[in-house]
Amino acid sequence: MQPASAPDNVAAQPSRAATLIVGAAAGFAGLLIVGAIALWAWYGTTVFFEMVKTGIAACM
Repeated sequence: MQPASAPDNVAAQPSRAATLIVGAAAGFAGLLIVGAIALWAWYGTTVFFEMVKTGIAACM
């Protein structure tokens, strides 16, 4: 006997709040990536490698 819940051929739909949260998180992550690429293009690799070197020196 089948349970009285949803039939097998009906997919569960995510709530509107969950869709909004996931969309906002994806948009924010996209902005961070675009910002990182823009900074890389503007300042070049020198600043990046200086930050890595400073971070490694701080750990030692």
